[in-house]
Amino acid sequence: MLYRETGDFKTSYRADQQIFPILQDRVAFWAVLAVAFFVVPLVIDDYWSNAIMLPVLIYALAAIGLNILTGYCGQVSLGTGGFMAVGAYASYKLMTAFPELNIFFIVLLSGGVTALVGVIFGLPSLRIKGFYLAVATLAAQFFLVWLFNKVPWFYNYSATGQIAAPERTVFGYAVTGAEAAPWATYLFCLVFVTILGFAAKNMLRGRVGRAWMAIRDMDIAAEIIGVPPLRTKLSAFAVSSFYVGVAGALYFAVWFGAAEPTEAFGINQSFLVLFMIIIGGLGSMLGSFLGAGFMVLMPILLKTAMVGGLGMQAVTAKHIEITLIGVLIIFFLIVEPHGLARLWAIAKEKLRLWPFPH
Repeated sequence: MLYRETGDFKTSYRADQQIFPILQDRVAFWAVLAVAFFVVPLVIDDYWSNAIMLPVLIYALAAIGLNILTGYCGQVSLGTGGFMAVGAYASYKLMTAFPELNIFFIVLLSGGVTALVGVIFGLPSLRIKGFYLAVATLAAQFFLVWLFNKVPWFYNYSATGQIAAPERTVFGYAVTGAEAAPWATYLFCLVFVTILGFAAKNMLRGRVGRAWMAIRDMDIAAEIIGVPPLRTKLSAFAVSSFYVGVAGALYFAVWFGAAEPTEAFGINQSFLVLFMIIIGGLGSMLGSFLGAGFMVLMPILLKTAMVGGLGMQAVTAKHIEITLIGVLIIFFLIVEPHGLARLWAIAKEKLRLWPFPH
């Protein structure tokens, strides 16, 4: 009774193809977006920006990219950290080589560079798949991190081997560097997440997205009905890498301001984003956001409860957190492979009948 589309008949093709077909969903979405753009910037501080909002937004973008490749196209990848490093180092080279170039275009160009690298490392997907493709992308992860560590040109021959983002402004307000205000960095990332989120959602509903899902479900059958596997798989690698590259550029330039490849973009980063889409939901845009939010907020809540509330040592709390993540991953893989997004869908199904199920 509270949540149903009965009686909400569509009278046009446009109305039938809406992203949110139910009125309640549309109202809730635009309300959340309005709060995110107009209310949160007024109250956000350094802690909320750096500990919660920026990580959720940036990891959500990376999770969307990996979900496109793994959840929608069925191509397993363990190289997300390496591709984020490509985006970060591309943005650093562009910022230092072209000081007058707007940071907005620098982030987009960094995603473009990462897309080209992703296509190169996606070429093995034409001959191998499954476990062997995962190993190939894992090799890409280690190769890219090694490359950024060992070739001084990438970090402009810095003695420390680190890269640091110079200050850049948008409409006169700094969005990178030490002087950047929390609301400015938050809004800058939110704009990217909103635009690219809409773009991904529309791609997935169109011809490109349907081709990806056909390859995922059965590549031989997809080829028989006319879906070209070469172009489809490489397009998935390109789009996925673009999203991950943009996330890497924001991760380096806006969130941290400095980075070192082994620590910032190691294999742990790849597994973290993979855990996000497993817990959030494979093949779900909503799952990308839910997984990112869950993996960012859970350690903070556990630490607050165990260290601040129960007085446990921080080391013990960290061990419990790691154990809990492992248990949750096993739980979702066995009980609900579609993750939190599926649980939300089940809840909506219940609300459609409640309180009169018959």
